[in-house]
Amino acid sequence: MKKTVLTFVFSALALLFVSAQGYQIGDRAEEFRLKNVDGNFVTMGDFPQAKGFIVIFTCNHCPFSVAYEDRIIELDLKYKELGYPVIAINPNDPAVVPADGFEEMKKRAAEKEFTFPYLFDEGQKVFPVYGATRTPHVFILNKDNAAYRVAYIGAIDDNSQDASAVKEKYVENAIKALLKGEKPAIEQTKAVGCGIKVASK
Repeated sequence: MKKTVLTFVFSALALLFVSAQGYQIGDRAEEFRLKNVDGNFVTMGDFPQAKGFIVIFTCNHCPFSVAYEDRIIELDLKYKELGYPVIAINPNDPAVVPADGFEEMKKRAAEKEFTFPYLFDEGQKVFPVYGATRTPHVFILNKDNAAYRVAYIGAIDDNSQDASAVKEKYVENAIKALLKGEKPAIEQTKAVGCGIKVASK
């Protein structure tokens, strides 16, 4: 009896540990509903023709995120027509970083003419589910029947500072593989960027 109880307890703790880590490759991504800079709420269900998504946790103030803005726009313009649109999500608490508040998001999206939804993770409920820790942090989702499953996690490419010096385009290579019906050769890399800002409790 004691052995059974202990097994149950350890199993439960293991499940809690896994969930705390966020999504792993192959996990089914849950639906979300977040406010876009245009004032409308966006869900994955709003893209019925999508083959998947390039979900990028990013923000206004982080220099790494700023350095990647043009590349994120390029990814969206190149791959949304092929079924993989970008959805950008700002996970930061504006109480900690006022520059990442919703009004500032609207200004930044207008300045850069973002071609993709730029969503505010109000209450910081979505980024922990994904397990995002940095800005930018990418999660590529691929449609599997009625579900979207995680196919890649990590960085956009191998050079956060100089787009002209990039040697490995992780996200682009992953999308190209998925379009061929193949698994990405590299499914996970280390996200490089600023830590996500959470208010102390």
